[in-house]
Amino acid sequence: MKKLFFVAVCLVFGATAFAQSSDKPTLEKKGDLIKATYFHDNGVVAQTGFFTLDGKLQGEWKSFNAKGKKTAVGNYENGKKVGKWFFWNADQLSEVDYKKSKIKDVNVWKRNTSVVSNK
Repeated sequence: MKKLFFVAVCLVFGATAFAQSSDKPTLEKKGDLIKATYFHDNGVVAQTGFFTLDGKLQGEWKSFNAKGKKTAVGNYENGKKVGKWFFWNADQLSEVDYKKSKIKDVNVWKRNTSVVSNK
């Protein structure tokens, strides 16, 4: 049940976190990758990350809310979610382990746990 709930949260996150805002993204070639930065309507950075030259997500991606506070961080390999992803919200930190874009494990910590930090 816990994993099913979290999958729903991740789907909502995926649909909204990587949507482009009305502000134009900045794209910068860095070696064999393209660094992308997307912005909220208020000009605050919404997301940062990299694409391969053929358009697949690659490396670390970070998402931020409209106030600039980090809401998610995770990694892609050749367009697939891999490794540990972290999702912050008002009262908890969720850690999700991915392998080839499939959830392997989920851990959730409430705000009162001293290890929760999004700075």
